[in-house]
Formats: sequence, structure tokens, C-alpha cells
Amino acid sequence: MTSKHLLLPILLLAACGGAPATPATPATPATPEVPKTDSAKVDAPKIDAPKKEPTAAGPALSAHVKAAVDAADRDADDKAMDGGRHPGQLLDFCGVPQGGKVAEIAAGGGYTAELLVRAVGPTGKVYGQNNKWLLERFAEKPWSARVSKPVNKGVLVRADREFEDPLPPEAKALDVVVDNLFYHDTFWMKVDRDKMNKAIFASLKPGGVYCVVDHSGRAGTGATEVQTLHRIEEKVVKEDIEKIGFKLAAESPVWRNAGDTRDWNAAPFAAKEKRGTSDRFAFKFVKP
Repeated sequence: MTSKHLLLPILLLAACGGAPATPATPATPATPEVPKTDSAKVDAPKIDAPKKEPTAAGPALSAHVKAAVDAADRDADDKAMDGGRHPGQLLDFCGVPQGGKVAEIAAGGGYTAELLVRAVGPTGKVYGQNNKWLLERFAEKPWSARVSKPVNKGVLVRADREFEDPLPPEAKALDVVVDNLFYHDTFWMKVDRDKMNKAIFASLKPGGVYCVVDHSGRAGTGATEVQTLHRIEEKVVKEDIEKIGFKLAAESPVWRNAGDTRDWNAAPFAAKEKRGTSDRFAFKFVKP
């Protein structure tokens, strides 16, 4: 087995994360570029231009979100990830409601999925998707353990499915779908992203949110560094998702780091002491 083959599963742990360093003060992102869309595909109502969301030092978290993050019975390993992940801000930015129906694409070992469970509560539902490749390489054991935890029983639904059809038939009229630090991987994994995004669009209710957070690539790099540096140029993601019919409704600067040169590998074990300090964009797309 070559070193390249050995490294791939490790790089995929970016979807799960680990104990990061404290990120630098986030900077306000540039005004998003809006690509041309095919009006024949979606006859959507007008949506206001994307608004800027509060920074990590902004308004207090929603009560149900704060309770989810602060829960005393959360695993210590999960809590150790919170510093660079800002999970409370993620849940609030995406608008995860109590009693809601939500999903996570590429749930990995379930760090974010369990937070979604705690936020929606016992009357909600969370669909956590992993494909065969992820499960076979590293996720099967931690994901199985996660699903069996008492707090997740009856709420977290295991969805072992490929990305092109990521959610089960019963996952309809969802409030939120989250892709946290994995969208770039769908490029080098050769996922048919149009099929994936159309399936996600169909699973959401009108007004439902598709929330994507990922590592920022340098201007002009496009999707050329999705495997080598685990980064992607922001406009590529916008164009990819908006062409399906989604509308970009908001961005958040919470995960921004103006000091990031964006020329190093943001995957967890490759990043080493820089882990958790990558400049990350956060997009909130809405189904009209």
C-alpha cells in the first residue's frame, strides 16, 4: 500500500474534525458573486441579497441550541472539537429548530449529527448519511457507536447511502440539510453533484435551508486543490448549488480567518498545529 493510499482515510477525517487550535479573529467575507441561473429550471420568488450574520462574539445562542452544546453528557472528545468548530453558531446560522426534521450529508463519526439531535429534541428527526467508502475506511465503528447512544435513539436515523441519492424516501419536507467541511471531497470522489444537490433540493420544504461550511481556497484555484489541500474556491460551491435552484440567503463570518494564506493542507492530521485555523466560508442556501 502506498503512502498516498494510507493518507486518504486520514484526510477524510476533515469531515469529523478533532481538537483544533483557537482560530484567529474572523474577517468579514467579500460580497458573494451570484452566477447566472437558468430561469427555465426554477420560477422562484425574489429573495433579498445575502445578509451578513453576527460573528462568534455576537448575540447569545438560541436557548435550545445553547442547551445542546452545553449538555453535560456530551463526550469529552466531542467537546474538545468545539473551539474551532463553533457548533452553536453553526446550528443557529442554519436555523435548526426544536422539533425539526434535519439531515447531515457525510456525517462521519457523528459529531455534528449528535448536536443536531440535541437541538431538535425528542420530537424531531435527524437523518445522518454516510456512503460505503466512508464507512469502510473509517466511519463504521464510531458511527455505529454514535447511533446506539441513548440520546440519539428514536431521533437519529442512520442513512447508509451514496451521495447521488443521500436520503431515504421518508426524508421529506426537511427544515435543514447540513454539509459541514465535506463538500470539497465530493469533487475528488467523483460524486455526481447535480444529482446530489437535486435530491437535497427535493428533500427540503419550501423555505428549507441547505447549509454548507468548507475550507476556503485561493482565488483562481477553483476545484484544483480539493484533494491536495482539502480546499475549494468559494464561487465554485455557489455556482454548483445555485444552478440547481437554490438561492444564497446568507453568509457568516464566524469561521473566517483573514490571516490564513490558504496554501496549506486543511485536513486534520496534515494541518497539525494549524488545525482549526483555516479560513472557512459558511453559506446558507434556501429552497424558494
